[in-house]
Amino acid sequence: MTASAGDRRSLKEIIYDASSGAAAGAIAATFVCPLDVTKTRLQVHGLPEMHPSGRQGSVILVSLQNIVRNEGLKGLYRGLTPTLAALLPNWAVYFTVYGHLKEQLHSYEGKEDQLSIASNMIAAAGAGAATSIATNPLWVVKTRLQTQGMRQDVVPYKSIFSALTRIAHEEGFRGWYSGLLPSLAGISHVAIQFPAYERIKFYLAKQGNKSCNELNPWEVAIASSCSKVVASVLTYPHEVIRSRLQEQGHVRNAKPQYAGVVDCLKKVLNKEGIPGFYRGCATNLLRTTPSAVITFTSYEMIHRFLLRVSPPEDKNPKINPKSRGGINSNKGTITPGENNASQKSVNPSNDRTSCIPLGNTDKLTAKN
Repeated sequence: MTASAGDRRSLKEIIYDASSGAAAGAIAATFVCPLDVTKTRLQVHGLPEMHPSGRQGSVILVSLQNIVRNEGLKGLYRGLTPTLAALLPNWAVYFTVYGHLKEQLHSYEGKEDQLSIASNMIAAAGAGAATSIATNPLWVVKTRLQTQGMRQDVVPYKSIFSALTRIAHEEGFRGWYSGLLPSLAGISHVAIQFPAYERIKFYLAKQGNKSCNELNPWEVAIASSCSKVVASVLTYPHEVIRSRLQEQGHVRNAKPQYAGVVDCLKKVLNKEGIPGFYRGCATNLLRTTPSAVITFTSYEMIHRFLLRVSPPEDKNPKINPKSRGGINSNKGTITPGENNASQKSVNPSNDRTSCIPLGNTDKLTAKN
């Protein structure tokens, strides 16, 4: 229990996690926003109209060309503002809950190394659920802003605040949580990605005979891309259902096309078959894979930079006086050059794999 208390993250460490995650997510979201807009529209409206000479496999390019032709370059960045606005609370909630759950699970398991896969899944899923509930209204706004340019029968939203106000007035607060159920189902995404990512990182670190915090950017890229592809393919259908439920309330005075999750599942399956659940999946992979690489690598570099510039207070002096025998207490007086080795033996949490965020437009629950 003493170790658990000693290992508890300081406020500065929590702030570093949240700020690094938000900054990394913002960089990635801005970079891949055009693909995110394309993917969302494919999910909601299906395939674009192809020219007679259109070649097979050019759906993404045709979608991008249609957006630029009809809405200009600005159309490629629809929904970016609410996406960025959602990131700060998104990561603040996620990292706070994830770090707390990992801390409690470490204490419960009584281990000094990595958490088990099951514990990692519990921590990631719990944090994902809390984040989905807290930030769902902003993701509803983001989806509608990205798709409103395709409809002539709606009064467009002017801003995030305008959208939130109108949704609450026209649909009630329930409209803010459109698509929440499939979003919660989407925590399976982080429940798959995070354990896979941490295991791949641990394997690469073991192969290189170093700690996870010493992995270079290329190794982080390998771990993040592999884990992201696996998680995205396995959990993509819920994103299609979520996007369609979130978007349908935007059409004024129109009867909702889907009565709920089950009704949406049945209609998509009957009308489009299994491929309907993977509309925009190729675009999603083109977006989420580089997004995950950018996010994870940016997070690692920013987080390491913050730790170098202003390291958290060393907790070892508080632990060592309570340690058994005289060996550990003597470690508090060794020279700085020897202190690195002693820290690893006294505070096992230093070797734990750091928590890395998902690519945002995935929104943790894969609000992709």
